[in-house]
Amino acid sequence: MFFVDTMEFEGLGNRSYLAGGPETAVVIDPPRDIDRVIAAAARRGVRIAFVAETHVHNDYVSGGLELARVTGAVYLVPAGAHVSFARTPVADGDTVTVDEGLVLRALATPGHTPHHTSYALTEDGRGVAAFTGGSLLIGTVGWPDLVEPRLTERLARAQHASAHRLADELDDEVPVLPTHGFGSFCSSSQATGDATTIGEERRNNEALTLDVDAFVARTLAGLDDVPAYYAHMGPANAAGPAPVDLTPPRRADAEEIAARLAAGEWVVDLRSRTAFAEGHVAGSFNFEGEGKLATYLAWLIPWGKPVTLLAETPGQIAEAQRELARVGIDRPAAAATGDPAGWVREGERLTSFPRARFADLAAARGRSGARERAGRTVVLDVRRDSERADGFVDGSVHIPVHELHGRVDEVPDGVVWVHCAGGMRAAIAASLLDAAGRDVVAVDDGFDAAIEAGLVTNRPDATA
Repeated sequence: MFFVDTMEFEGLGNRSYLAGGPETAVVIDPPRDIDRVIAAAARRGVRIAFVAETHVHNDYVSGGLELARVTGAVYLVPAGAHVSFARTPVADGDTVTVDEGLVLRALATPGHTPHHTSYALTEDGRGVAAFTGGSLLIGTVGWPDLVEPRLTERLARAQHASAHRLADELDDEVPVLPTHGFGSFCSSSQATGDATTIGEERRNNEALTLDVDAFVARTLAGLDDVPAYYAHMGPANAAGPAPVDLTPPRRADAEEIAARLAAGEWVVDLRSRTAFAEGHVAGSFNFEGEGKLATYLAWLIPWGKPVTLLAETPGQIAEAQRELARVGIDRPAAAATGDPAGWVREGERLTSFPRARFADLAAARGRSGARERAGRTVVLDVRRDSERADGFVDGSVHIPVHELHGRVDEVPDGVVWVHCAGGMRAAIAASLLDAAGRDVVAVDDGFDAAIEAGLVTNRPDATA
């Protein structure tokens, strides 16, 4: 009897899979921190015989090479992928026997990358799972624009053809098990559920319901910015990532934290945005450990810049360190935990800034008056372009959070009320502005509240 275990990585919006039978198993698209995969196999009592990549990943550092080395597994990598290490290349139609009666078949599904390969798992000839990587996702597909701009339209057309190939060759009841689509920026949109099948995708996925020209037009129109650190992931994976080191970072005291800030290094506070706003080390940045830490920190930080982590507990440091290693930020320069009052030198104090709701912003604007508003109350929208296209706060300035660190000087004078769609990115932006010496208010609220407060009158669907 076969099994499939799903390993979720919520911060990156990805999944990896362990699938096999009573004795042996295959791992699909493993994470950098392979200890979690090894533990999953140990719980099952199976030997990892194969490690399979669907493609050279652009959004995280793979643990595949190291997992294969440690376990002695055969490392399956698409034959068209240009890599610098020994592996077993797989081409369309190649098969391996995972366990007795359990066969994994490679299906060429270009689109997310030119060499992208999905894997169909069969038990005694019956399809039981389709590992689709960045091809057919839940209600969507993977982006086709992460490789080379000149290839984007061609890859979008290939993505459409690949989705149809999967739908044509696999039965309706076969589960679709993608790697991307759960918040990953490799997905062209958010997954529309937690699980799906070929039949459900045949009915609901635009790659399968639209003709190719309509699908390509819609896909290209929806392209948006992708995290800057993606530029480093593909080359790292093609070169062969080094083993990850998750030993605790060295402890920093208040003097060292101050020295690192003075040297222009990044000091990152992992606490909740509420705790950070109430009191933090001046000059530090707030990236919540419970949010999309790896995505946004790796996106914003100058690549290779030393980072010191601050948190309430050593466990939070360890979890953040694991998350950051998945995107190539391997070793924090230092870390500190405990009472934030201990992170500043004697005679110094923590700094703070206020938090508010959109209703508070509406009230503040009413008090300031129309003539004085521009000079006293600045509204900064740090959402992405695609989000702003659906409506924005009247009179707001727009700088996406991933661009803000290099564009702080463009923010007009005044008290800056910064918002996003829910509060997390606003907290990051508020910390960047606070570190730059600006007066800031972090709007910790859902954007629907801005509409309810009468701050948004420019929605595409608004009526006169």
